[in-house]
Amino acid sequence: MHVNVAGVELRSPVIAASGTFGYGIEFEEIVSLDKIGAFVTKGLSREPMAGNPSPRIVETPAGMINAIGLQNIGVRAFVSEKLPRLQKIPAAVVIANVFGYSVEDCVEVIEVLNDAPGVAMYELNASCPNTAHGGMVFGTDPDALCELVTACRKASERSGRPLMVKLSPNVTSIAGMALVAQECGAHAVSLVNTFVSLAIDIETRKPRIANITGGLSGPAIRPIAVRMVHEAARTVNIPVVGMGGIVRAEDAVEFMLAGATAVQVGTASYADPRATENIANGLRKWCSGHDVARVSELTGALVR
Repeated sequence: MHVNVAGVELRSPVIAASGTFGYGIEFEEIVSLDKIGAFVTKGLSREPMAGNPSPRIVETPAGMINAIGLQNIGVRAFVSEKLPRLQKIPAAVVIANVFGYSVEDCVEVIEVLNDAPGVAMYELNASCPNTAHGGMVFGTDPDALCELVTACRKASERSGRPLMVKLSPNVTSIAGMALVAQECGAHAVSLVNTFVSLAIDIETRKPRIANITGGLSGPAIRPIAVRMVHEAARTVNIPVVGMGGIVRAEDAVEFMLAGATAVQVGTASYADPRATENIANGLRKWCSGHDVARVSELTGALVR
């Protein structure tokens, strides 16, 4: 069941996604961390953030829309309050999700984390608007993405930790953006993040999310996410970590056949806090039942 993502050995290809697994310690008594590959922390910013006003989560057919607003305690509080507790859990493989509204913000977060033990990898959220340059989302503009990845790669090199870039699906060519990330220094890419969406209460005629729009996730997006993972994996030669509506082991297999080295489970954890562990266990059983000796054999094994 072991896979290697940019030099980081994982005991399983199933990872708990950012924003759905807290800071890891919240799930310590619920999920057996030695049964999953890793978990990604909530997005960490330079300063604490309160997030958006409620309502900020709404159920949709086969999914949900969220506009949490990247609420978090800030990177320094994470290092002082959360990481010491995580270091006492030997099974925990921690991937720190990093974001900011300028290149400098992201670099500072990484520099703070560089000095803290217990982090295996960085996941750079490229779906934030670059407020320093008019609000263009980093992940939708090749030049902005390259500038961000280049700077963050340079910052991460001090600790020797690999940099994985989480890509926005709200682009014309996900393969093109994955290639930009690779050429500008990414060790791996993860995709896809949520799709910009809108839900309206037809009785009040008001948006069902206070922020008006939010990010759509869940099984409804899975076929699109699988297609995007396939396109990215055919274009780059760095590991691709797939996500988008995975709720059972068979969904993880589908992503891996499309080219993913590993997968992340997100929205499913809202319905079942043990979803990540259950999917990891289910994947092991699926491989055993289908004579798959090594789960890594599934990556890119789509029959054309």
